[in-house]
Amino acid sequence: MNEVNPLEQALHAARALVMADLAAGGVAGAETVSLVEESVAHRRWWIEQWPEGAPFVAGLVAQDVQDALLERYGRWPLCPLCAADDPHALDVEPELGPDPHWVCGRSGTVIAPVGALGVRP
Repeated sequence: MNEVNPLEQALHAARALVMADLAAGGVAGAETVSLVEESVAHRRWWIEQWPEGAPFVAGLVAQDVQDALLERYGRWPLCPLCAADDPHALDVEPELGPDPHWVCGRSGTVIAPVGALGVRP
């Protein structure tokens, strides 16, 4: 029986979480999926260099995709608390840590864990 490489498992989980958030926002098109794949490929090298960073990879992939979308399409994901008054993107916190969440950078309100933007409490 083949064991699953824990680093690959972390990368696949990160991909799934970010794709879930993109789908929840209706922006999971082919070009966006390519951005996720580019980030995962880049983070594969990173995680191979620092295996202890595996718990951090989901937040990093989310930030990579967010940055790539900003350059190509605009801010994502928009803060649902401030969208009407002053639209801005959510932040990933912690920037480098386990259990990343989407947070309103203006109020500090936690909106959802990465991967759960479309999930209602």
